[in-house]
Amino acid sequence: MKVYYNNSCKICKTEIDFYKKQKIDEIQWVDITDGSSVTKNTGKKSQTLLRRLHVEENGKIIGGAEAFLVLWKNMPKYRFLYRILKLPIIFSIF
Repeated sequence: MKVYYNNSCKICKTEIDFYKKQKIDEIQWVDITDGSSVTKNTGKKSQTLLRRLHVEENGKIIGGAEAFLVLWKNMPKYRFLYRILKLPIIFSIF
């Protein structure tokens, strides 16, 4: 799984740095501000990627709140958030 995040956003960076401490080998962290060809690889515009967290799982690009669910599903310490927030009644609020 790849996580595309905005490293120039202080809030984003702080949260992602916290997640990185979990040292999960299956997650590849991709800073979208490093000038790489991320827009070509994701099919998303740079501005879209900068505004929201995106993940790539099984070849599918997912953004926003749903991206957090996918991320948390793959992080043992956060799986409880995934289980709660994926419920349709809760996710509609999230």
